[in-house]
Amino acid sequence: MSSAFSPQRRRALVLGTLVVLLHWLALSWITSGTLGVSLPARDGGSAVSTALLPPLPSAAPAPEPVPPPKPQMVQPPLPDFVPLPTIAIAEDAVGVPVPPGPPAAATRPPVEPAPAVPQLAAAESPPAPGEAPVVHTIRRYKVDVPPPADLTYDLARTDADGTKWTGQALLSWKPGQGDYQMRIEMGIKIVFARVNLLVLTSEGHVGNTGLAPVKMTEKRRGRAMTATHFDWPGNKVTFSASQNNYALLPGAQDKATVPLQLAAIARGDQSQLSGDIDMFVGEDRWGSVYTFNVVGPEEIDTPIGRLKTVRVARPPKQGSYKTRLDIWLSPAHGWLPVQIRSSEANGAVTTQTVNKIAMTQPGI
Repeated sequence: MSSAFSPQRRRALVLGTLVVLLHWLALSWITSGTLGVSLPARDGGSAVSTALLPPLPSAAPAPEPVPPPKPQMVQPPLPDFVPLPTIAIAEDAVGVPVPPGPPAAATRPPVEPAPAVPQLAAAESPPAPGEAPVVHTIRRYKVDVPPPADLTYDLARTDADGTKWTGQALLSWKPGQGDYQMRIEMGIKIVFARVNLLVLTSEGHVGNTGLAPVKMTEKRRGRAMTATHFDWPGNKVTFSASQNNYALLPGAQDKATVPLQLAAIARGDQSQLSGDIDMFVGEDRWGSVYTFNVVGPEEIDTPIGRLKTVRVARPPKQGSYKTRLDIWLSPAHGWLPVQIRSSEANGAVTTQTVNKIAMTQPGI
């Protein structure tokens, strides 16, 4: 063997080879965590595999807590109110509404408006579902308003509890050239004075349909005054004491003028006092059609003697008014109302009986 392969050289080659091999094993052992080689477990435990696994998905953010649903508000059942009737004209009865114009007293009988079939309905309270509207046929009347007069009445009232008291009432009626003024006072006498418990005033025009109120006021003792306004060009009636409003029907009245309008109908032609007499009436808060039945001739006793009268009555009407109203008209006194009685649903009754009639203009 040559000197190139002497024992010393071989030893050096073997040592070099071992060093390289140890370095390679050390490098393999260090990098085995990323190359899929099993690493020895600590403290002689079993080997742990560190084979590559797909990356775990990132943890989703925790969902925000969902608030519980709000409880639904359940509306309590509403009370069942009885609606006011719908008022309409089903047939030709009064013609087109006539704005207050020149007095009808210039010619008799007055010129009547051309017939038409207007469909007017109350603005408030449509009919209940399944209920037919209340329909009225309002007749056309010849009218002749009474001359000026002041009437004084004895007033007698019996309350619902049986208490009785007396008083005095005054009706002042002043028609003019195409207009009128009216005042009603009701009160009790104390010594030599009268304390008014109720005052009604009405002013307006006189037209082809009779009295055409423009404004009525009502003042009760201890209460604020209320007003009812009749807007004839705008064809509506409104109230200061409520938000109600109604379409005006021709011949509409306020509750102060009703007795005088009945007198005007009787004076126009007494044969018109037959069957039912309907008229739309605006009160202090609402309006409705008053239906009067002609009861017939009746004699009554009054402080000015026994009088022959014609009695008309407005019975209570369900869903509209509960008070009965009776009016006695005297043909011998220009068909003026000589007795008026109001019978309330609670049993109270108020009667006004004439004790004086002062005609301020001759020729009734």
